[in-house]
Amino acid sequence: MQLGMVGLGRMGSNMARRLLRAGHRVVAYDRDPAAGAALEREGAAAAPSLEALVGRLASPRAVWVMLPAGAPTEETVSALADRLQAGDVVVDGGNSWFKDDVRRAGRLAAKGVRYVDVGTSGGVFGLERGYSLMIGGDAEAVRLLEPVFRSLAPGRAAVPATPGREGRTGTADDGWLHCGPAGAGHFVKMVHNGIEYALMQAFAEGFDILRGAAGDEVPEELRYRLDLAEVAEVWRRGSVVSSWLLDLAAAALAQDPGLDAFGGRVPDSGEGRWTVQAAVEEAVPATVISAALYARFRSRQDHTFGEKLLSAMRRQFGGHAEAPPPSAPGSAPGTSRERRR
Repeated sequence: MQLGMVGLGRMGSNMARRLLRAGHRVVAYDRDPAAGAALEREGAAAAPSLEALVGRLASPRAVWVMLPAGAPTEETVSALADRLQAGDVVVDGGNSWFKDDVRRAGRLAAKGVRYVDVGTSGGVFGLERGYSLMIGGDAEAVRLLEPVFRSLAPGRAAVPATPGREGRTGTADDGWLHCGPAGAGHFVKMVHNGIEYALMQAFAEGFDILRGAAGDEVPEELRYRLDLAEVAEVWRRGSVVSSWLLDLAAAALAQDPGLDAFGGRVPDSGEGRWTVQAAVEEAVPATVISAALYARFRSRQDHTFGEKLLSAMRRQFGGHAEAPPPSAPGSAPGTSRERRR
């Protein structure tokens, strides 16, 4: 199948490569000509502009947009809508807000252009492992794109079959799923990323507790100097918390046991906020996901006003002094809560 790919960052370029390896024809465009040139050396056709990309595709055209959510995606979808014809398909494979998908799908439908939203999970490892695809949009357009989805997804052999699923004929076992109408794919991916926030936060807090076991706050007879890389590794093997996220944590700790290369300021890319917002709209108590989101906000501040007020109140009612400054370098890890942040 022939596909246009707009946006050749870490995800877009690797997805294009996976499609090329599967025998698809890819016409690629990125604002950076070097990105297109690199893919052209691997068999893609690099287009110098969106106009050229559309012109090189046969009808019905299918153009996959792999750009950051917000203005870059919005502007590109609008530009494509002006250049495509009835029967063509625009795919948003980024992390757009599902309500934006509903709006865009309606706007494009007025021109006869079909819109498909694809929540895509797999990160930089997707080239080899494949991508989990959560899809929303017009059923006919999804059928048209099925060869692309099958090539991008991991396939059934990637994961052992789940007991009890015998007789099911859907595509989820292949790694891709048509979840419903416009926005459904990104809605499922949004919640997926909200869960991801919570899982990552649980691992982060757990390993912080393990590291703190050597701290001065702990009675000497109860102190444990644990090799976190080794703990992560043993958990990977047979533990009920084994997972890909644990695999990634183990790799990070093996490469940099003290995580000295990191400052600990953790951004959020939108999906966690949207998941919490959806929970509020649905009156669902998403306490863990909410706390994980707020922890990311906290990580980007040195001290909050609220923490200053806590300290002031402690002094007011009990004469308590503020916590001492971080311990000097070379002391036991975790001897100061501030130092461990």
